[in-house]
Amino acid sequence: MKNVLLPVFYLPPISWFSVFLDPENEIVFEQFESFPKQTYRNRANIYGANGKLSLIIPIHHNGKREMKDIEISHREDWRNLHWKSIKTAYQSSPYFEFYEDKFRKIFDLKEKYLLDFNVKGLEIIQQILKTEKAHSLNEEYIKIPEKINFREKFSAKLPSEFEMEEYYQTFSDKLGFLKDLSILDLICNKGPESMTYIKNIKQSY
Repeated sequence: MKNVLLPVFYLPPISWFSVFLDPENEIVFEQFESFPKQTYRNRANIYGANGKLSLIIPIHHNGKREMKDIEISHREDWRNLHWKSIKTAYQSSPYFEFYEDKFRKIFDLKEKYLLDFNVKGLEIIQQILKTEKAHSLNEEYIKIPEKINFREKFSAKLPSEFEMEEYYQTFSDKLGFLKDLSILDLICNKGPESMTYIKNIKQSY
C-alpha cells in the first residue's frame, strides 16, 4: 500500500477520484494546511451551456486559516444557486434524473465547516459510485511529508496532468470535450460506467 496525502475538495474533479479510489492507495486527508485560495477546496467545475462553469462556496473570513477551521459563509443562498446551475447543466444528460435525489442531498447538508461539508458530500458521491473507500484525517501539518503528497497536485487554473479518454458530454457537440471536470459531470454522462472510467485514468505520480 502507498500512503497518500490528499486535499479535501468540493465535488472533486475526476482525477482526484482516480487517486482516491486506487486500491493501492491508503488515503489520509489533509486538515491542517493553511487554506489556499482559488483551488478545488471550495470550487467545482461543471459543463454549462456556455462552457466551463465554476461553482464556488463562499468562505466566512474570520481570520482562521487552517482548513479544518474554515467556515462556510451563508450570506448568500449559494446552495440553491449551485443546485440550480447543476440542474440546468445536466437535466438533459443521460443519467441526471437517475441520480438527482442523491445529488440533492449534498445541498441539504447544513455543515458549518467547509471540511465537514466536503467529507459529507464525498460520502454521498461514494454511495452513488457504490464504493466505500476508507480514509482518515491527518493529525498535524508536515511541510515535507513522507506520504505521497497531493496537496498541490490538482490545479484549478492549469490543464490537468492526468490522461483520460474523451466521453460524450451534454454540450460537447457545440463546445467540444472538457477534460477533468467535477465527478458530477462523469456520473451524469456515464452513469454506472463511471467507476470503470476512473480506473482507466493514467495517473502521473
